[in-house]
Amino acid sequence: MSSRARVARRIAAGAAYGGGGIGLLGAAAVGVLLAEVQLARRQVGNHGDPVHVPSADGLYGRAYAASCEAPLRFVMLGDSTAAGQGVHRARQTPAALLASGLAAVAERTVELRNVALPGAQSDDLDRQVPLALSDPDWQPDVCVIMIGANDVTHRIPATKSVRHLSAAVRRLRTAGCEVVVGTCPDLGSVEPVQQPLRWVARRASRQLAAAQTIGTVEQGGRTVSLGDLLGPEFAANPRELFGPDNYHPSAEGYQTAAMAVLPTLCAALGLWPEEERPDVSRAEGFLPVARAAAKAAEEGGTEVTGAMPTGPRGPWALLKRRRRHRVPTQDPTPATTGPTPTTD
Repeated sequence: MSSRARVARRIAAGAAYGGGGIGLLGAAAVGVLLAEVQLARRQVGNHGDPVHVPSADGLYGRAYAASCEAPLRFVMLGDSTAAGQGVHRARQTPAALLASGLAAVAERTVELRNVALPGAQSDDLDRQVPLALSDPDWQPDVCVIMIGANDVTHRIPATKSVRHLSAAVRRLRTAGCEVVVGTCPDLGSVEPVQQPLRWVARRASRQLAAAQTIGTVEQGGRTVSLGDLLGPEFAANPRELFGPDNYHPSAEGYQTAAMAVLPTLCAALGLWPEEERPDVSRAEGFLPVARAAAKAAEEGGTEVTGAMPTGPRGPWALLKRRRRHRVPTQDPTPATTGPTPTTD
């Protein structure tokens, strides 16, 4: 097992058994990086401006409204990335993009509710999950969670972050909901962040992403690595893929993330064709879950899902690299199935 896989497994085990001493940033590095942190904070973020996030709640797939099938119920949870901070139109948010894409693949309407909160850390899932499940007459079929970046920037212990995420996935799965987690993006690609903070941010982000994958898969969910969200494509095209604050994605950046998540979202609902065998030419295959998690953290858009509960090295997982397609965009229409939960 690689060192990255061992660290991820140790964090996930600490989360499961109550450990809390494994941090995202090494203590020795903190003093060296204080000046870089202050500089980065001055250069990225919203600089105290009011946070505006367009509401994407509503019904998608108007072309299928005449169908006799009830709408698929989809909930988005997480932080500012899940909420869609950085864009100005509802149809540009990742939740709207995913709802539109899901409707097109399912040929069925999709009702979206977004309870994500800008600035949220993983412990806010303790509040968001009850919101997602609060209406007994409206229980979600599938949820997507995007969380973790704020845990890294606030130096939250990784064991604590994974513990809250695992509990959220477990509660949603117990309620009968499919769960897809977009793991922590690569913060080492945020353009104004300089070395050595860039290296530490990348290491911490990938470490958390791998541990999130283990925790999620062990609770019956699937993960998609969001390295592409703030990863190689962003580094190559920062002016195109970052929003005005140099931190949150632009509309094109969210489209890139939605393209990575949509195939897994559809597969979770049995709507995506599944090959009988992993595609070896695409480096897909069955691996111990910790190794699969570490590999996925290195490459954005990589899916990890549970395969075998036991093996010679513990649980095994299937590593997949699904082909992506551009996601359609549309504005929501008002839903008629009752009140939408608020995030207040």
